[in-house]
Amino acid sequence: MPNILIVEDEKTMQDIIADYMGKGGHTCFTADDGIDALVTLKDHPMDLMILDVMMPHLDGFSVCKMAREMSNMPIIMLTAKGAEEDKLKGYDHGADDYMTKPFSPKVLLAKVNALLRRSSPASAGSISAGKILLQPNAHKVYLDGQEIILTHKEYALLSFLMANPGQVFSREQLLNRVWGYDFQGTTRTVDTHIKTLRQKLRDEGRHIVTLIRSGYKFEVAL
Repeated sequence: MPNILIVEDEKTMQDIIADYMGKGGHTCFTADDGIDALVTLKDHPMDLMILDVMMPHLDGFSVCKMAREMSNMPIIMLTAKGAEEDKLKGYDHGADDYMTKPFSPKVLLAKVNALLRRSSPASAGSISAGKILLQPNAHKVYLDGQEIILTHKEYALLSFLMANPGQVFSREQLLNRVWGYDFQGTTRTVDTHIKTLRQKLRDEGRHIVTLIRSGYKFEVAL
């Protein structure tokens, strides 16, 4: 069963989430604050983390950023803030999805299951371009022989673009293909993930080409 870390300082909310995740067939670990969450992550490999933003000692954004240095597991952030800027900040720190309180635990469980399905190893073979090597079976990406840590959505976005070289995709198409049709956000999310992908790929980020007013494509020969 998948291991899920629930990071929530409100005990009642923590129990509700853990109950639904348990009924969904997942093994739950809980943390009351950000520091406790990072300690848990060091001791136990997780398949997904549900992370509250507003917590004592260390906020969710900071935890998300530090967790990304340890794992590429999917991360869902929970917050009472619904502003677009807060969502973009979460994605910029490595979050894969976002839910604004109050929310339906059933919808949260559905999002968890969807992310776990998308993060499971694929059966396709390796894909390479320049110094980039993507291994779907291991869900890993290497740059010039060195593994680079990507968020789940960064990996999914790169994998999709590399699997369709030369094909132009609009931001709306990328949102639908990578985030899903039920995603609640704007096309700026795509731009943010493309930016961080290029940064992590360094010089090889040039393979991701922007076409003004059209979208993006992955160009193998540059």
